[in-house]
Amino acid sequence: MARGKQPGKTQHAPKVHQAVVTRTVDDFESAFWPDEQPVDNAVVMTMGALHEGHAALIRAARKQVGRDGRVAVTVFVNPLQFGAGEDLERYPRSLDDDVRLAEANGADVVFAPSVDEVYPNGEPQVRMAAGPMGERYEGATRPGHFDGVLTVVAKLLHITDPDFAFFGEKDAQQLAVVRRMVADLDFDVEIVGVPTVREEDGLALSSRNRYLSAEERARALALSGALFAGRDAAARGPKAVLDAASAVLDAAEGVELDYLALIDPHDFTEAPDDFRGEAVLAVAAKVGATRLIDNVHVIVR
Repeated sequence: MARGKQPGKTQHAPKVHQAVVTRTVDDFESAFWPDEQPVDNAVVMTMGALHEGHAALIRAARKQVGRDGRVAVTVFVNPLQFGAGEDLERYPRSLDDDVRLAEANGADVVFAPSVDEVYPNGEPQVRMAAGPMGERYEGATRPGHFDGVLTVVAKLLHITDPDFAFFGEKDAQQLAVVRRMVADLDFDVEIVGVPTVREEDGLALSSRNRYLSAEERARALALSGALFAGRDAAARGPKAVLDAASAVLDAAEGVELDYLALIDPHDFTEAPDDFRGEAVLAVAAKVGATRLIDNVHVIVR
């Protein structure tokens, strides 16, 4: 039985403590597994630039494992999931701030490895493949993106060996392909989705929001506005959902649409005209030079 795969203890309020920052796999294992105590443990995987959305994941992880459980937060900007011309070098890095946010919300250990630590032999020759689910929508716009995501998620699941792994529902397709990988390949972990955290005006929190000017941020509200309009029309069927969302985007200025789709969450295919039940209404668009994604769950009747 893997470390930590035992019943957890009674849950209490989060511990008040200082998170241990580790840079190597050996140091992480020593910090995260100081003994063989049978407690539950959880991981939250991030690329850093943490915000309230990540904080919600960490708090959910702490609540799940209880006061005596262990919560790890990984901070790693994974080069495998960035395509040519994407913002790998520009991606924000703020480890000191990330550590403060992580420990304030219940993390025990922050694992912030270098690229050489995660890929000690250079770019891996053997990688995970997301399959058809990873070739649609985000995968069509960013070929190979989900193969890179799954490769690093698989590695980090092996390193952290968690009972639970927490992912945000904002990245709905990522959550779907991770769940499918875990199911198809029998990973011994429960994948937990946490609802999207939004600003008061509806904008979904994202590390890339910091790239937006004030004017661009105002324009970006068309994305969530379109999703909410589509959700409100769900009682009238799939076409009404897409028509309502499209109307908002068509009226928006400065928004370059990539895709708007009503998706069957089980296999991430487009929902047919006669679809009924729970679906994901997803949108991706550029506002200025910044590409944003968002989605909502809708119940189509």
